[in-house]
Amino acid sequence: MSKPPEEIRTERLVLRRIGEADLTAMIEVHGDPETNRHNPTGPAGPEEVREHLVAWQRDWARHGIGYWAIEVATTGEVVGFGGLRLFEFDGRPALNLYYRFRPSAWGRGYATEMARAAVDWAHGVRPEPVVIRTATTNAAAARVAERLGFPLTGTIVLDGAEAFVFTSRRS
Repeated sequence: MSKPPEEIRTERLVLRRIGEADLTAMIEVHGDPETNRHNPTGPAGPEEVREHLVAWQRDWARHGIGYWAIEVATTGEVVGFGGLRLFEFDGRPALNLYYRFRPSAWGRGYATEMARAAVDWAHGVRPEPVVIRTATTNAAAARVAERLGFPLTGTIVLDGAEAFVFTSRRS
């Protein structure tokens, strides 16, 4: 099974393997109340963000897959984090499609661009389905799933709140 490249370039973004140097940007993005508007657990504190960084790096080491830092290609600015992470869903392995962007990056199509690159890679080399789970209040995330062609396959309770589940179709 092929692992994701440490870097994927899209038209406007660089998706690269996350590293220690990304901790400050992670704290800014994941600790921002606005970026967590639809997150039932709210913003993360610095120690929780550090734990996420360690877990995401461990994913890369153990599974050869993990979340990326997302940079604007022309400036190198880290505008968010996301990608694919192996997890168990309905008793089977799946790939969780995740992203979180700075509010200054919202409305530019970055989420769809990053997600399409991640899903295209996954569909080419991984057997697991790609799953998007998002709060039912997060209309923007649901639109990204729809743009990717993911059908709504159900709802679940995630972190104490109702969430939509979108699951990819294989081409």
